[in-house]
Amino acid sequence: MTRPATPQQALADGVAALSLSVSAEQQSQLLELIALLAKWSRAYNLTAITDQHEMVSKHLLDSLSIAPFVQGTRALDVGTGAGFPGLPLAIIQPDRDWVLLDSNAKKLRFIDHVTLTLGIHNVSTVHARAESYAAEHAFDTVVCRAFTALDRFAAMAQHLLASDGLLLAMKGRAETETFDDPAQQWSVENHPLVVPLLDEERHLIALRRHRPVPVYDEQRMT
Repeated sequence: MTRPATPQQALADGVAALSLSVSAEQQSQLLELIALLAKWSRAYNLTAITDQHEMVSKHLLDSLSIAPFVQGTRALDVGTGAGFPGLPLAIIQPDRDWVLLDSNAKKLRFIDHVTLTLGIHNVSTVHARAESYAAEHAFDTVVCRAFTALDRFAAMAQHLLASDGLLLAMKGRAETETFDDPAQQWSVENHPLVVPLLDEERHLIALRRHRPVPVYDEQRMT
């Protein structure tokens, strides 16, 4: 695989390979995001990746690869870390509101700085753990990136999900994942992903409820 001459070219080639509509302004914001990540990480150790070509493939394109699967107008990124996949997805989907949740306040401060610096208006941050987060409204999509096991993800995030919502778990090798669902509440879809410029296996596992669930109780959450 020939390495593109610049991170800019790597990103342009990557979004084209993913068949995504990403404007020149949005591509500029994405590149500014990883530049800020590299700068902050020198002081705060936000990522182990220091090469910006690698940041394009392993942070930006990896995040953007799930864009076609996100549904609805409200999305939650659980265990977002330094903002992935939520920040790149929010940049290319400005009409969708994103909440980025993490228990690490330092990483959330970075995200807040990015949104202010880049003028991203559809992102808010929450300092909490998913199982204790009481959202005012349910989410259409809840996503996590290599965060935890599937059954634990479903258990900790299901109270945040709309009745017809979707849980998306970004994983590496799908065959290493098991899912314990004794109540047979979920249907499981495995979607192999091809991330441009990344020679590593990626899968997206989508969990959909296939049994009726109680209506989301906003009164209980207040």
